[in-house]
Amino acid sequence: MGGYRGRILRVNLTDKCIMLEELKLELAKKYLGGRGLAGKMFTEEVPTEVDAFSPENKVFIAAGTLTGTKAPTSGRFMVVTKSPLNGTIAASNSGGFWGPQLKFAGYDMVVLEGKADAPVYLSIEDDKIEIKDAAHIWGKDVYETTSILKAEFGDDQAKVLTIGPAGENLSFMASVMNDLYRAAGRNGVGAVLGSKNIKAIIVRGTGRVEHAEPNALNEVLTDVLNKIQENGVTSQGLPTYGTAILVNIMNENGVYPVNNFQESYNENADELSGETMTEKYLVKKESCYRCPIACGRYCNWEEGEGGGPEYESVWVFGSNCGVQDYQAIHQANDLCNRFGLDTISVGATIATGMELFQRGYIKTEELEGTPLEFGHAQGMVEWIRKIAYREGLGAKMALGSYRLAKGYGAAELSMSVKKQELPACDPRGVQGQGLSYATSNRGGCHVRGYSIPPEILGTAEKPDRFSIKGKAKTVKASQDLSAVIDSVGLCLFSSFALGLSDYKKLINAITGFDYTDEELLACGERVWNNERLHNLRIGYTKADDTLPKRFLKEPIPSGPSKGHVHRIEELLPEYYTVRGWTPDGVPSSEHLNALGM
Repeated sequence: MGGYRGRILRVNLTDKCIMLEELKLELAKKYLGGRGLAGKMFTEEVPTEVDAFSPENKVFIAAGTLTGTKAPTSGRFMVVTKSPLNGTIAASNSGGFWGPQLKFAGYDMVVLEGKADAPVYLSIEDDKIEIKDAAHIWGKDVYETTSILKAEFGDDQAKVLTIGPAGENLSFMASVMNDLYRAAGRNGVGAVLGSKNIKAIIVRGTGRVEHAEPNALNEVLTDVLNKIQENGVTSQGLPTYGTAILVNIMNENGVYPVNNFQESYNENADELSGETMTEKYLVKKESCYRCPIACGRYCNWEEGEGGGPEYESVWVFGSNCGVQDYQAIHQANDLCNRFGLDTISVGATIATGMELFQRGYIKTEELEGTPLEFGHAQGMVEWIRKIAYREGLGAKMALGSYRLAKGYGAAELSMSVKKQELPACDPRGVQGQGLSYATSNRGGCHVRGYSIPPEILGTAEKPDRFSIKGKAKTVKASQDLSAVIDSVGLCLFSSFALGLSDYKKLINAITGFDYTDEELLACGERVWNNERLHNLRIGYTKADDTLPKRFLKEPIPSGPSKGHVHRIEELLPEYYTVRGWTPDGVPSSEHLNALGM
């Protein structure tokens, strides 16, 4: 079998029972691996009404079809469960080296069921699987936990996946961390592990992932690696400046949010750019497994050193909080890594708190001496610790910006979709990206359909970013392709250089399958529709495919995108039609039958 290892490891934490089961290859052919296969298994096994923190909820930690193979950027895996933040299928993606080690150990997926009666961690060493006591690491941060477990394991090649104090304390914004600085960050997946009393999974594998057609694969690899090296973004921009290369680009287009999206242009953005990070703070570049792009950053600052920050983290702790202090941004990013917190949701929630305070909803006495004002760098940093440990107002913030703002009667000040915070692009200036935000199956998200390459970077034909013409079709195609890439375990950044046919050739050469372009894209469409059906079952409707009122009613006040709002109401009917859904946003039975669902 090429690509897949053919085994799923199922661990019942309540009964301390470890089981092996055979991968259902026919189901894998329809849903690939990673996000797709795990998402389908989730909908089949987890009852719709289950609370995210119930022992009946399950966690599917799934490598992709190509994870651990020779394919470039094949280091990705997904953490799939029910999100405590918004109830959607949380499918949170991470890179690094943990996913390949799981495949080397002989498993395509780990399924966690039930709840341990005390803190535990899982040790996987090929066929030796043990549930171990975690009392000595419960309460430790991500860095400490990783160091302790690797020392106890006695093999430096072992890789650690863990939650931090935020996950233990059930913050709805808690992430799952691996390889110290890599995060399955969104949807609160870390809190679900915390609710099950599972602190970590350490894995070491000595096997290998087979390739069905090695000779054909060598030809494909030569071709795709050449394309990655010839593309300016993947060969120059990202390797040289990291993802924060986008700071100046987005700002120059007037879509770089400031002060909780009250503005969308920062005249001093260059102080926080990838160019500035490279010049003043970069120690070395870092890459995930088999990645020729190496966009990762390892930096130092006055008080320490460590991984990151990425573009989204620079923005959310910088301009979105009105902060121009790179030292504070580094510190904030590092604390999120240590505590196991999603930088986007945490920074956006702090920014929402700052606007609530600015407008008089939050009173000074509630702050207990910790400043919550736009531009106050050290106050911002301190709120991260309070969120992780749910101290004072930090307990309200730990539930995310939507619940925080709603609690003060001002839900409209939460810049979120389906209760999940939006990333660093003002949708008023990029109509396609706004449609992606509004229709995302897991709430506010930029990796479920990414319109920045065509609309801002012009990587293909550059459409008018203020126009809605043709955007529904291109957004659907991007969403379906992203689902394919997530499910096979590759990095979305590879799509700057590669197209659908390139992925098809890689998948076919490694697995031995014979997908056509259309059949492969249909796999992504199945993934998307499966997630949509779950959302409909738990009560989401067409009314939730929208954006915060600020983007619909308040034109951007200044900068290159001045005067624009988002036109989601005009875009949705065409999007539903292109998707084969009813006018109410429900997948039609005819379309589901055509997809074999």
